[in-house]
Amino acid sequence: LLPGKTRKPAAWTPVGELAELQPGAPTEMMFRRNRADGWKVTSEKTSAWVVKTGDNDVVAFAPGCTHLGCAYHWDEQGRHFLCPCHTSTFGLDGKVLSGPAPRPLDRFEAKVQNGKVLIGPIRKGGAA
Repeated sequence: LLPGKTRKPAAWTPVGELAELQPGAPTEMMFRRNRADGWKVTSEKTSAWVVKTGDNDVVAFAPGCTHLGCAYHWDEQGRHFLCPCHTSTFGLDGKVLSGPAPRPLDRFEAKVQNGKVLIGPIRKGGAA
């Protein structure tokens, strides 16, 4: 950061309605967000796997496997997230069930406000 400049607080991006989610049933939500890379700001389309964990609580996982970044999906029959590239599996809580993934799924900061699910920055899986 330049002297006298402060980092802007994280922007929250609305991705959907809480009412669309069923408890314990992961839903892939698509959204657009701005990503700053140095001086350049780019609008990008991305997704998050959102899980309703309580009446007003959600967890939102980043869409890439922590092994090599492949897009994983929710396998309803196995009741786990499955990466098709190297068959890593993750529980509903994002924890590794089987490798080669080295750590839990990365998460977006997430909150519910006025019935809307809001997504913030990504936190690495396994980080406090």
